[in-house]
Amino acid sequence: MTTEQRCPVTRFDHHSPEHTRDHVAIYRKLREEAPVAWTEAHGGFWVLSDYDSVYEASRDDDTFSSARHDEYGGPGLAVTIPKAPTEFHIPIEIDPPGSASYRKLINKATAPKAAEKLQPKIKHYVTGIVDSFIEEGEADLAVVAALPAILVIDWLGLDPSEYQYYVDAMHTLVSAAPGTPEYQHAAEVAVPWVTKTVREHIRHRRENPADDVTTYFIEAEIDGRTMSDDEIYSILELVISGGVGTTASLVTQSLVWLYQNPDERAQLAENPSMIDVAMEEFLRVFSPTQALARTVMEDAEFHGCPVQKGDRALLSWASANRDPDQFTDPDEVDITRWPNRHIAFGVGVHRCAGLYIAKGIAREIFTQILSRAGDYVVDMDNLVTYPDQGTNAGYHSIPVTFTPGERLLGATPLFPTHYTKQ
Repeated sequence: MTTEQRCPVTRFDHHSPEHTRDHVAIYRKLREEAPVAWTEAHGGFWVLSDYDSVYEASRDDDTFSSARHDEYGGPGLAVTIPKAPTEFHIPIEIDPPGSASYRKLINKATAPKAAEKLQPKIKHYVTGIVDSFIEEGEADLAVVAALPAILVIDWLGLDPSEYQYYVDAMHTLVSAAPGTPEYQHAAEVAVPWVTKTVREHIRHRRENPADDVTTYFIEAEIDGRTMSDDEIYSILELVISGGVGTTASLVTQSLVWLYQNPDERAQLAENPSMIDVAMEEFLRVFSPTQALARTVMEDAEFHGCPVQKGDRALLSWASANRDPDQFTDPDEVDITRWPNRHIAFGVGVHRCAGLYIAKGIAREIFTQILSRAGDYVVDMDNLVTYPDQGTNAGYHSIPVTFTPGERLLGATPLFPTHYTKQ
């Protein structure tokens, strides 16, 4: 499309090597020069980078739709640019009011009380992962990024020992550059494996109910009926994809920053009660999900720009969270910042439902790393970042050394021994 002079065209591409090297600077320049701008990358889309525009678009579901509109941008996941080749996701790809009934069921499963109930299991898995390297005095600290995947897979009643398959399918799809062998493997091999495994699990649970979230969704009613296998699969795949990548992104970035800032690391180690407030700041500065997309459903003027029906728009939570009009010294990490009106979990009806579980996992990881391996030294020369940071930012590898410690679980197995393969 042709944009008017008041809405300059930018060369922005969130999947470019330049963006991966320094997305903070790129978003800062956008906010300063054109907080709502058009780019020709990936077929063309609007990029929204300041707090006001992102917040407003997130709450205007009539204009900025989360639903799939395959006629605009091709088939695939509606909330990514380019659209990712995944199956339909409930409820984030349903606009209100249709999303409300599904969201009510999901909210019940992920409410604060449900998240609190998961804490013993979260502690067990974090303890077991730290046990796996604590005696060695060296490790790849990125291993803790497996925790969200393990917990979510177990929570659904799937085999948590197979967590790596889900990481390959769900996380690689957004952290590898489109068109690379890693991306192709995720799309063509790992994703089909997850599809087959999860669908078989749903069928098995219909005949063999258990105390897990899959059974909860099978037995739950929506608008006076139970859900189909397709609906349940759609919800479970979304839960897996969200759980696998976002918390890992937050934790890996935060652990590297804490090494680079020893005074703050010492503060948190000595005062664990500060971790919750610090974590909100980490969420702001290291927004796990950098940006998600919408489809424009009507011609309109938005912040002075002529958006048109069918246009795609990228809403950058990461950039909004560093807007100086909203946050004092936005590029400074202040672990005592409060209140903290970040939008790392999104805004509006599609705000992340799993935020309480994600915070519980992150809190336990920070607590145990700081108390058990708090003097870790990162080999900064051998850090490996995600090759594509358009959707999630973070590290694939964080080599560290530290003072060895003792195992806490002893011979207790990390994964449940009662699991029976379907």
